[in-house]
Amino acid sequence: MINKINELCEKYYSRIVEIRHEIHMHPEVGYKEFKTSQLVCDELRKLGIEVQTNIAKTGVIGLIKGKYPGKTVLLRADMDALKVQEETNLEYKSQVPGVMHACGHDGHTAGLLGAAMILNELKDELHGNVKLMFQPDEEIEGGAKPMIEEGILENPTVDAAFGAHLWGSIKEGKVGVKHGPIMASPDIFNIKIIGKGGHGGVPQSSIDPIPIMSQVINSLQTIVSRRNNPLKPLVISCCHVKAGVCDCHNAIPTEALIGGTVRTFDEDIRVFAEKSIEEVVKGITTCQGATYEYEYIRQFPPVVNDDKMTDIAVASIAKVIGDENVFELEEPSMGGEDFAYLANSVPSSFVFVGISEDENNPVLHHNSKFAWNDKNMKILSKGLSQIAIDFLNS
Repeated sequence: MINKINELCEKYYSRIVEIRHEIHMHPEVGYKEFKTSQLVCDELRKLGIEVQTNIAKTGVIGLIKGKYPGKTVLLRADMDALKVQEETNLEYKSQVPGVMHACGHDGHTAGLLGAAMILNELKDELHGNVKLMFQPDEEIEGGAKPMIEEGILENPTVDAAFGAHLWGSIKEGKVGVKHGPIMASPDIFNIKIIGKGGHGGVPQSSIDPIPIMSQVINSLQTIVSRRNNPLKPLVISCCHVKAGVCDCHNAIPTEALIGGTVRTFDEDIRVFAEKSIEEVVKGITTCQGATYEYEYIRQFPPVVNDDKMTDIAVASIAKVIGDENVFELEEPSMGGEDFAYLANSVPSSFVFVGISEDENNPVLHHNSKFAWNDKNMKILSKGLSQIAIDFLNS
């Protein structure tokens, strides 16, 4: 079977590359992946694979039915790009101003289509079904959740799910795995401090939100350093602030804004952070005579890999690239991923596929110069194919 997968991957590799380049040249942001979605549908239909479209607006599901009855495994890829102006010298660089595939989703989509090509030729040897999930908007709102809500885990019922992310800090040819938590929940908070504007030369007549904002920012850091259990990871970062008008040097503003993110792997810590941030803001604003507005937006849950599914992923990928090239990550990532919704619904595993030519010079995601070699899609296509076969036929 390994030889068959290798042969089929080579057979379809040039087409996989063409698809990746086509998607890369015409990137589309979340819920606007119309051309990408159509390309996916066209490729699946050429293979004779059953297709469902317009799931969560632009999502696509393909279904490969094995010759023999059995379980159903889901393989997932995301399709959306980012609002980043591409600054690479690639021949197939983005032709859409201000939008590029700066995170590898073009490779995820093309790589999963490659797995579809391989598995479709091997369907007479499959005990069960393979669902191919192409989802919108991983980067912002998370298209996996609405796709699940629209029933993609049913008819037939999905028994397990697997996904992979091209990863810039891991060397080419290597795959990083993690039992348990692998990615964090990327929650968002917004704070508005409401004071009383006035003349900069008469501060006693105002309630200045700027020093209040400074106290809040400094105090938020003590939630992590002094209130949280240091053995349970938590990040609270204030990532943007705004107050006043840049050209006005003698007017105290009425409002100050703070926005940021909270990252953790633990649901209890998530609740603790949400509550603690407001306690800090309320205490400081109250004692200064100001008021506040507070918004906490729960994004994706943490991605927590199932141990048994991760064991399957490790064994399958090792068949493709060798035991020596599959390793357990020393620590999880504080990045977020809406694959978490799948992991919360069915036993799942998510892995990182290396794309860095030099481990000491990682490829930076969400960067205008983000670029990687097409050959890394071979591991995506072959690895996902082998995982599906091993899960269904074991």
